[in-house]
Amino acid sequence: MDQRWKEKPKTDMSSSATGSASADVDETVSNRISALSITENSEPHVTVPPMQLGSVQMANQIPGQGGQKAVWKPKSYGTVSGSPAVEVEKAPLGKMVKGNGAETAAAQITTAGLSKLFGANLLENFTVDNSTYSIAQIRATFYPKFENEKSDQEIRTRMTEMVSKGLATLEVSLKHSGSLFMYSGHQGGAYAKNSFGNIYTAVGVFVLGRMLREAWGTQAAKKQAEFNDFLERNRMCVSMELVTAVLGDHGQRPQEDYVVVTAVTELGNGKPKFFSTPEIIAFCRKWRLPTNHVWLFTTRKSVTSFFAAYDALCEEGTATSVCKTLDEVADVSVPGSKDHIKVQGEILEGLVARIVSRESSEHLETVLEESPPPPSEGASLDYGPNLREICSANRSDEKQQIKALLQSVGTSFCPYHSDWFVNEAGDSHSRNADRSVLSKFLQSHPADYSTTKLQEMIRLMREKRYPTAFKCYHNYHKVDYISNDNLFYKMVIHVHSDSVFRRYQKEMRLKPELWPLYRGFFIDINLFKANNEKAAEIAKSNNMVENGSSSTLGKDGLADEDANLMIKLKFLTYKLRTFLIRNGLSILFKEGPAAYKAYYLRQMKIWGTSAGKQRELSKMLDEWAVFIRRKCGHKPLSQSTYLSEAEPFLEQYAKRNPQNQALIGSAGNLVRTEDFLALVDGGVDEEGDLRMEREVTPSSPSPSVKDTVPKKGGLIIFFPGIPGCAKSALCKELLNAPGGFGDDRPISSLMGDLIKGRYWQKVADECKRKPYSIMLADKNAPNEEVWRQIEDMCRRTDASAIPVVPDSEGTDSNPFSLDALAVFMSRVLQRVNHPGNLDKASPNAGYVLLMFYNLYDGKSRKEFEGELVERFGSLVKMPLLKSDRSPLPDSVKSILEEGVDLYKLHTTRHGRLDSTKGSYAKEWAKWEKELREVLFGNAEYLNSVQVPFEFAVKQVLEELKKIARGDYSTPDTEKRKFGTIVYAAVDLPLTEFQSVLDDLAQKDPRVKAFLKNKEMLKNLNNAHVTLAHKRSHGVTAVASYGIFLHQKVPVRLTALLFSEKMAAFEACLGSVNGETITSRNQWPHVTIWTGEGVAAKEANALPELITEGKATQIEISPPITIFGTLEFY
Repeated sequence: MDQRWKEKPKTDMSSSATGSASADVDETVSNRISALSITENSEPHVTVPPMQLGSVQMANQIPGQGGQKAVWKPKSYGTVSGSPAVEVEKAPLGKMVKGNGAETAAAQITTAGLSKLFGANLLENFTVDNSTYSIAQIRATFYPKFENEKSDQEIRTRMTEMVSKGLATLEVSLKHSGSLFMYSGHQGGAYAKNSFGNIYTAVGVFVLGRMLREAWGTQAAKKQAEFNDFLERNRMCVSMELVTAVLGDHGQRPQEDYVVVTAVTELGNGKPKFFSTPEIIAFCRKWRLPTNHVWLFTTRKSVTSFFAAYDALCEEGTATSVCKTLDEVADVSVPGSKDHIKVQGEILEGLVARIVSRESSEHLETVLEESPPPPSEGASLDYGPNLREICSANRSDEKQQIKALLQSVGTSFCPYHSDWFVNEAGDSHSRNADRSVLSKFLQSHPADYSTTKLQEMIRLMREKRYPTAFKCYHNYHKVDYISNDNLFYKMVIHVHSDSVFRRYQKEMRLKPELWPLYRGFFIDINLFKANNEKAAEIAKSNNMVENGSSSTLGKDGLADEDANLMIKLKFLTYKLRTFLIRNGLSILFKEGPAAYKAYYLRQMKIWGTSAGKQRELSKMLDEWAVFIRRKCGHKPLSQSTYLSEAEPFLEQYAKRNPQNQALIGSAGNLVRTEDFLALVDGGVDEEGDLRMEREVTPSSPSPSVKDTVPKKGGLIIFFPGIPGCAKSALCKELLNAPGGFGDDRPISSLMGDLIKGRYWQKVADECKRKPYSIMLADKNAPNEEVWRQIEDMCRRTDASAIPVVPDSEGTDSNPFSLDALAVFMSRVLQRVNHPGNLDKASPNAGYVLLMFYNLYDGKSRKEFEGELVERFGSLVKMPLLKSDRSPLPDSVKSILEEGVDLYKLHTTRHGRLDSTKGSYAKEWAKWEKELREVLFGNAEYLNSVQVPFEFAVKQVLEELKKIARGDYSTPDTEKRKFGTIVYAAVDLPLTEFQSVLDDLAQKDPRVKAFLKNKEMLKNLNNAHVTLAHKRSHGVTAVASYGIFLHQKVPVRLTALLFSEKMAAFEACLGSVNGETITSRNQWPHVTIWTGEGVAAKEANALPELITEGKATQIEISPPITIFGTLEFY
């Protein structure tokens, strides 16, 4: 595709951002681009990978060292200038041999190597001592995942502020709908987000190899080998979005299978360095790799227009309308080499907006001038079967598909298959290494700076007990070079919860020297022994590196918090397919249409979907539910192929009327995948985008978050807490409270410890029998499964539910602090004769409380409270701890942390087996004994920090009475709630108009006669001057007013026009900050009255009615000025 460079005049840029870029900017970019030149006649150069035994090559690139400019050129990563390399033996690579006239790989793992690896217990016999060293190098990685703690609106405001002040540029790119694929060369490996050596990476290698063939034509084999060599020699990783129809359905089946480069990373032997977008484009154009569509916004006007444009398009936007609008409002637009509309389709997942350097536009201009779009020399050549044909022809099993794909790729691009198979016969291999790899790695001496930082990161995550797996595998690329004292492994850092990224970011703020936690995080590890001489050289080299290190600024000189500002903006046309249809299938088939309806209504409420779209989607989704259940019966529709049924249904639905067409966005041209869908082992989705049927946790049947809690109907009061939180004592007090909850509803209580059988079913039966009552559900309700049952009771009996929770600061991963847990345990261990047998006589009371505590694991306090409010519309906090208390004693904190660690060990090995059984029974007995000793020893402290129970009861009762009366307003949970924009207008105060009309009536009898017997403003909800409407004037026109949002605008009323059916003021708009506000309407006006059955928009015809003598015009002299605010509606 031809590039399009579009730069508009910068009218509102701050002085600090104006002027041309400095000369060294152009020089830096030019040098970096020229370094990308490819030697046309050079032979592929196979090099020794830096990480071998004692290729200890201390080549750690310390960011900012020496103050040198970031000029990129291919260079050896063997040593840092001035730092001696430690010479150790270098293992040769497998050589290429020729056979039958073609290159074949002689790199398959030898039998001797396998025998050595599996027959000698190498790891078990590898002891860690003072001579044990390790080298760890990142092999593949994607950008760090930065979890924004601020709301989306706060991020948008900060982005706008930074661009307005000339501190940064806003960069926006398309989000193609696929999965992450990373490639580090033929030896470096191919990786998915959390795995390698499977169908995902085989498909990725095939698609990337095929695209290089199409780009280079007859030169392809040579260029593929050179590309591999370039990545290996410079230790680089290319990250891509892999978009294909063979790995399961997302929002739309792509028309073609392709990749788009999203990141290029220099791994070096130190901290990864990510290319800027201009550098990515330069790199891709040199190697003829596919690039993404990018827009830059450099002024306040363009940034505000962008966000307004998204808000106008978020519920109906498709690839065509979005790209067209962004082209119109952006300062710079650089189309991608792959047109989303042609290769994927109209359904667009979303946009990614992030803050980048303010010089990005100058850098990009330099790149586009020096690196024109490359030709596609091989597009018309025949390369044999394509991806879909190969998958279709090899449907026997996943292994057969992988083998066929890799063989089709060819040896020039993929000479080594050892990540997938041990030998040429295609035998799968047991690549899992013993978990002791990790402990031995952490116990070993780091041989370089990179290893030190990676050990530091892993130790921190283990110490904080983050839900993260450190999975170790044999490195089959090095199997022929292992020895008793030289072992090689691969490690995958697999983060199980997004909360880990947020918690890790907090640690980085406390310890700025920490390396980031990346997505797609793969490390090569070498454990080896070093003699005294080599150890001394390692120590000397490390000392030089450490002394030469220095702190660095964030990316592009921005503070880290600003450098990582990013926001993802998705479109409803995509979300209705993936979230509402696909992810709702399990709920629909398992729980029925009512639960499905509650699920999708709640999703839309969380998204802030407009009321109109909610109605339209509800109608469509209800029809879909009936259709698909009737067609499939009791057999659930597969999520991986759901579009086979959903797409034809959506196409037919869209054809009924234009409103449906806008709702659906685009449908039709279905790509049939059943014959070529890749066989994925166990139904795993590497990207995590597909929810497996057995793993789906159906969301709440609660239809929406209530603005206020209604006072009619029944009430269910329940307790998401932990034993010892005083719920039973509280229920007793509430039951006996004089006057109850201030109304005539009877109060009853069901104590869980006294109910045999299914407790929540008993509660449901009682609520059904007495719908107009208040039920105290005296049982801990610790998880979403219980919450869904309670919501279902509410839906069936028209009741409201109120969660009462113990107040606590919580932790990053649990809504209850260790202080609260200590109090709960202390209370339980003081009980006697508890009806549930959980008291001081219980031998495993501590274990039981840890079990309840762990049920909340993974949710911060904010997330916990927010979810309860979203589900039930209310939340009551029961005071627990005094705010001015002294810190938790170290002995108490230590015994609780020890218990948490023991619980994790126990459940990892034994699941839910009782603590009195299993391999940790002795440890549990010892811990339970010590727990009692510690808590009893600190009984005075634990009693002193608690809020008096009488005070807690009083607070809870007051809040419950307020809710029962209907006086309670739902707290804000800070979810994104941007309304979709339809038009821009100046909002005017209604009260001003009555006085204007009264004044005119006194001066002109015609006005007085017209106003007689008319309540002019009674039915007027608001008064405004329409500036532009999305349907009439286009999205860009509406978005252009974003720069003036919420600003005061003077409006002069120059005349009153009225007829028998309507009345309006003629309006003349003033200026804001010296810029006149103009309306796209031919006649700017304020409609103040319409007769019965007359639409407000009919007032546009008043000037024409004046010329026809069918209306009256009263001039206002001098004009009256009213101030309003510019808003979006």
